[in-house]
Amino acid sequence: METAHEVAVYIDRFHNLDLFQQGWYRMKISAVWEEDEGRAPISPARVVQYEALDIGAKGSFGFWKIDDDDNSFYTQPFLVKYARQDIYLSVMVSFYIPNSEDEGPATSSVMLKFELLYIPALGNGWAQDQDSSDPYLVPIHEFRLPHKALLGLHSYCPVHFDALHSALVDLTIHIVYLKAGVTKSSLKEQGLGLKAYDIVKALLFSRETLLQEVMKISNVIGITLEDLDDVDLTLGKYETVQPSKSGVTNYSKGHGAPTKYTRQMTGILRDFLESSDGVGGSTDDIMLYNLSKEELLELFETVSCQVSLIWNAFLNFHRVQRIKILDYLQSVWDDDRKAEWSIWIIHSNIEIPHRYLRGMTDDSSPRHLLRISSSRKFNQDPIQNSISRAELHRKSIAKMKINAGSIQDMHIYADPSCVPVVRIEQQVMVVPQHGSSKDLATDSTEPVDRIVPPQQREECASRISSIVTKSGHILRAVIFVHGFQGNHLDLRLVRNQWLLIDPGAECLLSQINEDRTSGDFKEMGRRLANEVVAFLKRKLDKYNKNGGCKEVKLSFVGHSIGNVILRSALTEPKLQPFLKDLYTYMSISGPHLGYWYSSNSLFNSGLWLMKRLKGMQCMHQLTFSDDQNPQNTFLYKLCKLKTLENFKNIILVSSPQDGYVPYHSARIDLCHGASSDNSKKGQVFTEMLNNCLDQIRAPTSETRVFMRCDVNFDLSAQGRSLNTMVGRAAHIEFLEDDIYARFIMWSFPEYFR
Repeated sequence: METAHEVAVYIDRFHNLDLFQQGWYRMKISAVWEEDEGRAPISPARVVQYEALDIGAKGSFGFWKIDDDDNSFYTQPFLVKYARQDIYLSVMVSFYIPNSEDEGPATSSVMLKFELLYIPALGNGWAQDQDSSDPYLVPIHEFRLPHKALLGLHSYCPVHFDALHSALVDLTIHIVYLKAGVTKSSLKEQGLGLKAYDIVKALLFSRETLLQEVMKISNVIGITLEDLDDVDLTLGKYETVQPSKSGVTNYSKGHGAPTKYTRQMTGILRDFLESSDGVGGSTDDIMLYNLSKEELLELFETVSCQVSLIWNAFLNFHRVQRIKILDYLQSVWDDDRKAEWSIWIIHSNIEIPHRYLRGMTDDSSPRHLLRISSSRKFNQDPIQNSISRAELHRKSIAKMKINAGSIQDMHIYADPSCVPVVRIEQQVMVVPQHGSSKDLATDSTEPVDRIVPPQQREECASRISSIVTKSGHILRAVIFVHGFQGNHLDLRLVRNQWLLIDPGAECLLSQINEDRTSGDFKEMGRRLANEVVAFLKRKLDKYNKNGGCKEVKLSFVGHSIGNVILRSALTEPKLQPFLKDLYTYMSISGPHLGYWYSSNSLFNSGLWLMKRLKGMQCMHQLTFSDDQNPQNTFLYKLCKLKTLENFKNIILVSSPQDGYVPYHSARIDLCHGASSDNSKKGQVFTEMLNNCLDQIRAPTSETRVFMRCDVNFDLSAQGRSLNTMVGRAAHIEFLEDDIYARFIMWSFPEYFR
């Protein structure tokens, strides 16, 4: 009773997001046991090239190959010329995992490894020796196939390699457990081994899983497997023709009568599927264990032949309908992200108060900060409270049950307890039923600043309206703004995640303020506004040549003081025509309320030195020292302007471990220092906070999403260094780790499309 697991990997498309180097590339794929049990190595057994490879150059270079020395598969080399380039490989490779009768089905996981190899091009455009043993780069992406998944699985599996080599490989993985080559005569001579019952049980599970997936896929795409139309897939005397509790749905060709293989299974199969774990080791399968050796062999032959028949029919079907199958499995993968990654995400709903009010009694009486529609008390440090909750959740992750029936991405599952924990607060916004946000804009008696004089606004709008038409495409533009002394590539990882969710997005990594982030925020905002408008006009002109642009969705992503720069840019006249098109605002550790009440004494000392020795204007503005009257400072005035209320989605990403930006400032929230401050400073801070929250609650949109996302990184590997002490480690981790962005963005993809 020799059996085997077959793991078929179909590679459809290699999409270059932004590999830094042009040239020839190829992928290497291999499979090994996670635990070395002395079993035979896993080798690629067969390769099917669906279509000829278009390598992007005349002629052809090389072929795919199987390396018998290290039991790996190499794709054909392909030429990468530019970013966001698609190369369709259209090849399926199958890895064959044999099992002897004594071994039975696998009890260990299999690691599937993908490596990206770079082959430098010669001066004439051809590549150097493709079989070079010294590859120039080897980014790796590994996946674990748990032993339960080796009994049957059909899944989309995106490969991204690593952060420095951003690419997307669209592929699907199809796994089956089936009979290996063996004759009946040898079975009679050898008799049955101790694992015979486990083997038959696993084959039953593989048969049921494969049949269910075939039915599900064919129903969704509306095409049946004609190879199975006239095949009887019942178990004969080992089952009765009755509806099963196993979950198999009715399957038919077109709208006609069900075919024979839609007959449902009861008896042994139902008893097996309703056992405690579905596969292996259960002693509750009374009907199966009561079979004689001859009956067990007969059932083994029947089931294994059916599995082979269905599997081969599916492979033929896959070759014809591979694109539809890929699209379906990818949609299932998209839907499953939120559930799979919920292990590292804590959800909560918190109501935003109407106002933060300060009691206006006589001067001799203390002033108290009141919070309407909120029960929150400041008896705990919110920073320590957030860190403690995240660490407690991190410890509980080790006890959580990981789904053992699906593919596990080793970027995340290699060490689940080291993955960032994200606490997401979805706010229940209390929008006033009477009046408007203008009525609640400020406690000050001063009139609210107008963003742009009406004449300038009308002139800008007339110039843009001539470009935007009523028919055509939707321009989805995303602007990424780096922080202090940053580089335009700082937010590259977040940009790449956005492009994976919305491949049609037009992204701008702002460069205009590189090496110029120490000056006046107004000047930086003006430069950014000019850069954004020029970018949008270029894209609108391009769309206008291809059917027009009927709508613009403009989103912004900022890191650190880049959020202050982009909010300043939104007040510039040139951007006024686009305010109605604002869609998503994602702030990553942005000091919206400045640096007042910062509890990081080391960082505060650094700020003082930068202001005193280097005279950085932006630091004076962030610390409200740019004017003697705090109500005349830049940041106070910026909070009064309506820079947030036109966004449909507002997402504030913060970290209690980030010592570079005050926790409350990144969250636009109250802090203990401000709540107990009865001076004018406390009053001004409260006005700024209210002005920002009024914009978030402003009824300028039918719906507005407001989320606060607290990210707790695992910084234990960095030890007690200066970076961790001053809070720089977490601040930079936002730029170097994209897992938190994956969790947030793939859990709420509708905000990024």
